[in-house]
Amino acid sequence: MDRLRAVLENLAMNRATLKRAMTNLAAKDIDVARALKIVGHPEPRNRPAGFATFLSTVVGQQISAEAAATIRGRVEALLPEISPEALLGVRNRALRSAGMSLRKIEYAKGLAQAIVDGEFDIEGLADLDDEAAIETITALRGFGRWSAEIYLMFSLGRRDIFPSGDLALRVAVGRLKGLDERPTPGEAEDLVAHWSPYRTAGSLFLWRYYRGAPT
Repeated sequence: MDRLRAVLENLAMNRATLKRAMTNLAAKDIDVARALKIVGHPEPRNRPAGFATFLSTVVGQQISAEAAATIRGRVEALLPEISPEALLGVRNRALRSAGMSLRKIEYAKGLAQAIVDGEFDIEGLADLDDEAAIETITALRGFGRWSAEIYLMFSLGRRDIFPSGDLALRVAVGRLKGLDERPTPGEAEDLVAHWSPYRTAGSLFLWRYYRGAPT
């Protein structure tokens, strides 16, 4: 685990690496160069790798960030430690009282059981290429491609991920490129294909642009 943590800390995107990536993107794309002057550089986002982040993802599905934080705090208070084994030892009734739906309990305990049974190796994700890691995560019930891509971006430090299923990203890239209609996921991927290998930085920038771009 210490070796994995050292590798991930080295990969984590900090302000300096993010700024270098954005400088390269601006050189590749005149629209990025123009917009960067308007909204400025994005901030890095890093989350710890491991079970706690996967559990947090389940808790936060389809609810506001504020509600997710409240429920996550209640769930964590039920656990002697944040681990698969600890979660499996908590009764469903207690998790329901903490605010988790039955479906989310099913997903969270399915994740925990897969880890305990050796069917899902969180640490091993770091050794897989992007697509293989995404396929491994999405094999779990309750984890779609977007959730997997977010984990790769912010917990594994992968530098070339563009979650085209994200509505805000598609709206932002449509504005950036002056489109009349919001692009489809496939169209959005085509529009940023030339951003490779800096599409994670580009995604962070588009989220910032979505919030701060003039309309």
